[in-house]
Amino acid sequence: MKSTSQPDFLRIRDLRKAYIPEQPILRGISLDIPRGQLVGLIGLSGAGKSTFLRCLNRLVDASSGQIEVPRETFASQAVPDVWVDINTLRGAELRAWRRKTGMIFQQFNIVKRLSVIQNVLSGHLGYVGTLPGAMRLFKPEVHEQALINLERVGMLKHAYKRADALSGGEQQRVAIARTLMQKPRLILADEPVASLDPKLAETVLDILQRVAREDGITTLISLHTLELTRRYADRVIGLAQGEVAFDDLPVNLSPEVVNTIYQRYQEQTV
Repeated sequence: MKSTSQPDFLRIRDLRKAYIPEQPILRGISLDIPRGQLVGLIGLSGAGKSTFLRCLNRLVDASSGQIEVPRETFASQAVPDVWVDINTLRGAELRAWRRKTGMIFQQFNIVKRLSVIQNVLSGHLGYVGTLPGAMRLFKPEVHEQALINLERVGMLKHAYKRADALSGGEQQRVAIARTLMQKPRLILADEPVASLDPKLAETVLDILQRVAREDGITTLISLHTLELTRRYADRVIGLAQGEVAFDDLPVNLSPEVVNTIYQRYQEQTV
């Protein structure tokens, strides 16, 4: 399903993953995802959503299949229109791809003893050397960009607070600001609002949606709430037992479709 005129950013072909032989988690996923699209990823626990997201930035290595992106995404000297399978990347090229791929987790992954600004600055560590990074030495323009990103997520007034003084929703906004310091081309958010109350969840998703549209960042968000998925996603992909069971516009996510995904899960586990 492709509901936009934007060029492709991700081309996924027959992606498979099994941690244990004969027990596949991903069973041949093939998708084209355009640049700047916000994709809502749904499915029951164990459907393969988290594994799928982790394969996209190589936190988990796929068993087989291809995940192709334009090389110019992470290589400044790359020839335009040349695509590369990220499963083949090693060393500096793999680090460059991960630098351009922001991950946002349910647990926030904030260092609570550090200030908010220091947490945000850590998103720039991939662009500095080992010694400056260890000493947390950043150029003034990097510090200024961190403040700009905090303002974008509505957290500028908390810049010099300790992170452990923040609420869960505030910590997640700091995590988004930190991700923006990577200058990402792809954001992968794994259940980013699962531990937040409904109002805070809407605030976080408002920010992610706005950032994706303003910056043209391709964004995949795993969500467990169908109402939020319908409201925020440009496109919905439903996984059932590691396969694509639904791929369409949110308006077409009917109760019958949801029941089909659930029924499919039941049939394969009986």
